[in-house]
Amino acid sequence: MHPAPSLIAFTVLSGLGFGLLAMLGLGVLVPVGWAAFLWFGLGYGLALAGLAASSRHLGHPERALKAFSQWRTSWLSREAVLSVAALLGMAPHAAGSVFLATPLPLSGLVGGVLAFLTVLATAMIYAQLRTVPRWHHWSVPLLFLLAAFAGGLLLIGDATLAPLALALLAMALLAHWMIGDQRFLAAGHSSETATGLGALGRVRQLEPPHTGANYLLREMVHVVARRHAVKLRVLALGAAAILPMLLMILAPGNLAAWLLAIALHLTGMLAARWLFFAEAEHVVGLYYGRR
Repeated sequence: MHPAPSLIAFTVLSGLGFGLLAMLGLGVLVPVGWAAFLWFGLGYGLALAGLAASSRHLGHPERALKAFSQWRTSWLSREAVLSVAALLGMAPHAAGSVFLATPLPLSGLVGGVLAFLTVLATAMIYAQLRTVPRWHHWSVPLLFLLAAFAGGLLLIGDATLAPLALALLAMALLAHWMIGDQRFLAAGHSSETATGLGALGRVRQLEPPHTGANYLLREMVHVVARRHAVKLRVLALGAAAILPMLLMILAPGNLAAWLLAIALHLTGMLAARWLFFAEAEHVVGLYYGRR
């Protein structure tokens, strides 16, 4: 599928933001005063920046409020509801930590759980799609949750848990790629099943459905060269997980190493999310001979 910059920014920034808020809410880091103001400000800022980026992908951003109305059936709507609930649920804990130097653990716990549920809802927007076999798998929500978990721990500089979380993230990335590469064929999709003409024999395309571009080709069909995908996977794996993990292990408490680890992680996650969208094959591509 088309790797839209707005969706890449949304999933990466909101994942980091909600991951950080979850760590603050669950008490992994308990700042007060100005330190709390900076930490919670960073968490809220990243989460809101990601949500704002997602609205740029809407055809009519002014209708974004309608996304809240279909929470019974839509993961997109559930994500919107959960994101607001997480930010509001965390607010008393954040305010108490900043203005009263008195954290409110119950509010933090509620906000932290809701933050992870928001990330899960984001993942389920993609994992529910049967028409994109690479996404329709348990590895997608696991990958999103581990990215938020590792990113949150890395941002707070936890030299004990962050390396473990980054190692798990590396394994999740590898699992997602290895399993994902087989998903399209395993789902049994082909030109024969797409056209319903399989009983007549092998189907080949004589001409494309039309000669001009359209929405389906622009949004649902994107072919990335295998050699480029391999290079980007190496970059994503190394920058998002392996190098930050090594920096946190070899130089715990070192400010420069910590900042470099964060920068590498952000770069690697942007590359990983670009691949997440670019490598996802929608079955509609079969009608256009794009695989």
